[in-house]
Amino acid sequence: MDITIHASFLPHDDADAALAFYRDILGFEVRKHVEYGGMHWITVGPPGQPGTSIVLHPPAVDPGITEDERRTIVEMMAKGTYAGLLLATKDLDGTFERVQGGNAEVVQEPAEQPYGVRDCAVRDPAGNLLRIQELR
Repeated sequence: MDITIHASFLPHDDADAALAFYRDILGFEVRKHVEYGGMHWITVGPPGQPGTSIVLHPPAVDPGITEDERRTIVEMMAKGTYAGLLLATKDLDGTFERVQGGNAEVVQEPAEQPYGVRDCAVRDPAGNLLRIQELR
């Protein structure tokens, strides 16, 4: 079987802040930016990796969820417990400096972890937890 990860979804609650973070700070390419009814779906991805994307989407737009579920999603986003992503880089320290300089919320500075990786953790503007591992 030949299966790859094509896209992953992360919520955003401010399209401009999401673009500033993923495009301007992380250096991702904007592949699509779709607006409908005041909501924005933004597809971004790392340069040179056209087959891997992140779809930044409005939270809780699925018509199949209840208002209570929508409120829960928004509350979890505010706490940073709704969604997350694991990224990797060869230059963890340089990436961390760039992200930190972009006013991202730092959760953990670069550190060796007991499970054998060196990584850091930050939150994007919507509160999503991003762990960034160092490729060795």
